[in-house]
Amino acid sequence: MTEKVSIRSLRTGVPGLDQLLGGGIPEFSLNILSGAPGSGKTTLAHQIMFGMATPENKALYISILGEPPVKMLRYQQQFTFFDPNKIQESIHYLNLSELILASDFDGALSRITEEVNRISPALVLVDSIRALLGLAERAHQDEADTIEFIQRLGIQLSSLQTTTLLIGEYRSTDDDSTSIFTVADGVIHLTQSLHRNSVVRKVQVVKMRGHAQVPGLHTFRIQNSGLEIFPRAIVLGNIWPGPPPEANANANANANIVRLSLGKSGIDDMLAGGLPAGYSLLVVGPSGSGKTILATEFLAEGVRSGENGVIAIFEKSPHQSRGNQILTPLIESGHIGTIESRALDLSLDEVLHDLTGTIKRLGAKRVVIDSLSGFELSLAPEFSEDFRSSLYRMVAQLTAMGVTILMTSELEDRYTDLRFSPFGSAFMADAIIVQRYVEISSEFKRVMSVIKVRGSPHEKSIRLYDIDHTGVHLGQLLTDYQGIMGGRPEWQPPSRTPSS
Repeated sequence: MTEKVSIRSLRTGVPGLDQLLGGGIPEFSLNILSGAPGSGKTTLAHQIMFGMATPENKALYISILGEPPVKMLRYQQQFTFFDPNKIQESIHYLNLSELILASDFDGALSRITEEVNRISPALVLVDSIRALLGLAERAHQDEADTIEFIQRLGIQLSSLQTTTLLIGEYRSTDDDSTSIFTVADGVIHLTQSLHRNSVVRKVQVVKMRGHAQVPGLHTFRIQNSGLEIFPRAIVLGNIWPGPPPEANANANANANIVRLSLGKSGIDDMLAGGLPAGYSLLVVGPSGSGKTILATEFLAEGVRSGENGVIAIFEKSPHQSRGNQILTPLIESGHIGTIESRALDLSLDEVLHDLTGTIKRLGAKRVVIDSLSGFELSLAPEFSEDFRSSLYRMVAQLTAMGVTILMTSELEDRYTDLRFSPFGSAFMADAIIVQRYVEISSEFKRVMSVIKVRGSPHEKSIRLYDIDHTGVHLGQLLTDYQGIMGGRPEWQPPSRTPSS
């Protein structure tokens, strides 16, 4: 053989699946779609079939011992991908349960060949291979005969130039009953697991011959539109959250750094002229310290500079925020996109999928995540238990897109110690602004300080600030008051004795 054979990839139309498959299902291949009952196999099979079938490229769905076609159609037509005009025009059904129950494998194979020759389908789906093997076990038949039937079926369909998808109920891809997987060109496996009160669904492309598929487990949801898959964000070895290395190499050359204004000149001055573009900024502070207001002004300043933005909200909606007078008009004008969710079973990849999609759609340059505390609560327990790793992957993916990120985080003010993150993840941020309360003359005052700006000079002082209906207003340095060091109270309560 002197010429390289080119294998055409057939796109499934399922959101996210073609990316995992390396472009689509290889033409004329034999594939297995496996998973436990209820994992979404039948829905995914029909979604692929309705997405690929046309009058020129027909599809044939063969029921061996699965659900009757009438019953399947009754439920599948509830999804928006279902097109009744394709039935009998582009999509055909064949029920072989009677022949299989009679163990007439040769008759079943002849009936399939006859139907394939009559319809000339480009795609053939067979449901269910696992039920066929189970029937052989219950009838004390030789399993080799059943596997031989499946192998003959695959060879026959390949010789007739069809792409085949075999559906089977398998809880894993490595148990003793999965020897059939060895003859398949591709294996797609679905799982679902219960974590506390949350159900997490995942898909894995176990193998796909001739394609560089995306490895690992990827979460998906079953919605009115069918399955939507969220490919897992993979952090490459040369990607670190934050600006590219050359930005730090030129850090001392302040004029070479592009800086973004936060909307307040005083805060920009504390950052030596603004936040360097492509950085991730963490704003931490206790409740009511003004984190969301500062984030809102950061987005509004971006719009004034011609930069669209995105805000991911995991607590209250933009209309409930104190910054709604600024933020709501920007959202309604289309300059600011929103990702809103107060669900308690999100996956990181689902959030990241929505974020990156909105960023690309708007050409956004600024992103706000408000807040990390709410984000952690929104994740399914499987992801929130390793929130630090999840946050690292998200920041790395977003900064690799060239956006500048502002994240807020609720932080209890203990007055006696100084912390920068409740998650031990402050090291991921390129810059940190801490907001705190101090007591001055029997009144709580807000103070702000820039803790770090990676590779760039910044003001190290502590400044008073206030908030009104127009936003954040920076005040004087905290140097005129005695006894206020590191945010400690001006006075200490008297020590209590046992008698008191």
